[in-house]
Formats: sequence, structure tokens, C-alpha cells
Amino acid sequence: MIAGVCGRGARAVFAGEAGGHRWQRIPATEKRGRVQSSTITVAILDEAVIASVEVCDKDLAWSTCRSPGPGGQHVQKTDSAVQLVHLPTGIIIRAHEGKSQHANRQAALDRLRNRLLADRQAAADEARAAARRVQVGSGMRADKRRTVRVQDGTVIDHITGRTWRYRDYVRGEW
Repeated sequence: MIAGVCGRGARAVFAGEAGGHRWQRIPATEKRGRVQSSTITVAILDEAVIASVEVCDKDLAWSTCRSPGPGGQHVQKTDSAVQLVHLPTGIIIRAHEGKSQHANRQAALDRLRNRLLADRQAAADEARAAARRVQVGSGMRADKRRTVRVQDGTVIDHITGRTWRYRDYVRGEW
């Protein structure tokens, strides 16, 4: 489940909730009084933002050549194919689909923007996944932040060692 919370100080309020939470309860249908445990993991992350990519003309190196492949005399006589090099990253894009050099330039620039955006998004996704892994841990029982024992009416925070009454915890008075 994913929940979103916004507002001033929202991250600070929920920062201590990151990690594994174990819930122990005795269901109403349980005849022998056996305790059932469930584990949930909580991660507090900023909302993912997709940004646009700005490409400066000074960062681009253009070159032209004759286009390969079929096309008859037009392809063999004009420099319609373009090669674009993005100098900061070293990405090379070739475009030779159209007969017009201007159309191929625009296609190459569009491909470069898409590639840069995809690379930036992949880096942001990896950073977000790493932050989540650090907060959640393995999700195993031993790797827990808090234990809620409904049958005893207690909540134990294993990091701080603090204990609450269950009904106060449910009301948010903690």
C-alpha cells in the first residue's frame, strides 16, 4: 500500500516510522488462543519528480555525411545524415531516416533529450530504491522497528525502548 502525506513538517512527523513493524494479535475466530503475527515495512520517501532536460548548444558537436542505404541519387549527392555528440556525456546519436538534414537534426536532438531524460530517471530511481532498502532492511522479524501486541495492549519501540498503551497508540497519542 502507498500513502501520501503532504504539508509542513510531514516528513519529520513520520521519519521515525521507517523500518519493520510487527503486529501480534489473536483473531476472534481463533479457538485455541494462538497468536498470529504480521510484518509490514514502512519507508518514508520524497515524491518522485520527473524533470525536463535542457540541452545547451555549446554542449553539442554536429557533423554531417551522406546517408547510407537505398534512396537513389538524392541520398548519394546530399549530406542529409547527421551525427550528434553530446560533449558532457559522450553520447553519440546518428539520424539518417529522412531526406532533409533539418528533419534529421531535429530527430537526433529529440533522441538525445529522450536518452538524457531516461538516464536521469534511471539514476533517480536507483537512488530512491537504495534509500528504501536502507530504511526497510530485510523485512524479517529480527529487523524490526516496532512491535504492536494487541492481546497485551502494548506497543514497543525497539529503537528507543519506549512502550505505549495500545489504545493511546491507535488514537495517535504517542
